[in-house]
Amino acid sequence: MGLSPGLDFESRIFVKPDAAHLLEQELAHPKYVCKRIHVGGNTDPYQPVEDERQTTRSLLQVMQRFNQPFSLITKSFRVTRDLDILGPMGRENLAQVFISITTLDRSLARAMEPRASTPERRLEAIKRLSDAGVPVGVGFAPVIPGLNDHELEDVLKAAAKAGASRAMYVTLRLPLEIKDLFREWLEDARPDRAKRVMSLARQTRGGRDYDADWSQRMKGTGPVAQLIATRYRAAARRYGLDQPHPLLDITRFRVPPEFRPQMDLFDLA
Repeated sequence: MGLSPGLDFESRIFVKPDAAHLLEQELAHPKYVCKRIHVGGNTDPYQPVEDERQTTRSLLQVMQRFNQPFSLITKSFRVTRDLDILGPMGRENLAQVFISITTLDRSLARAMEPRASTPERRLEAIKRLSDAGVPVGVGFAPVIPGLNDHELEDVLKAAAKAGASRAMYVTLRLPLEIKDLFREWLEDARPDRAKRVMSLARQTRGGRDYDADWSQRMKGTGPVAQLIATRYRAAARRYGLDQPHPLLDITRFRVPPEFRPQMDLFDLA
């Protein structure tokens, strides 16, 4: 959209007011083949504007009516608002949720994600989701060498205690303009660590700020990245978070009766 990932990203929010209707049309189309839909892969689906617009909730309601399986990732406690949808769908193997936790240090969390839910609230979200029967995992992301990587084991342990049943992690990625924004933030927020953090981050990317290679961009390469991976595997195994992600049930997908006349028209055509 020609916007910067800095102030523009923070202040200009795009909303699709007819998102639910468009999703209904897609799911009701005779040629639609049911596959898992992932919610939140590009940006958090529970932005503050969701309180007013309820776009995400309207999408979840559509998927519930169709028995459309989906996964969701967020860093927001707002996800618990939709437990009336997530709970039943989770218990029927139609939904799973990941909660992203970057740190357990409130001061670091405030500096890194000033408008996001606190670490305590995110752990509470895991507990509420788990108690409601939703398969819930924790995403330790991003792992920033020299800044929060020492918390890897503590985050996974706390998440498992709260009810998480699986985990994942992503090593710091700095594509395009993000690298300059991150460097500027780091110099301001943690000037004592800035040089070391950037040095370690580059060591996970072959000496560069970023490596776009699809097979490596989420985890990185080199000794630093390998050490993170080794620690993660050991901690996930220790806290019972190394279970494979369950395959959501696509066999229960059904087009509601109110959309079937539309399907008949397609058949006639």
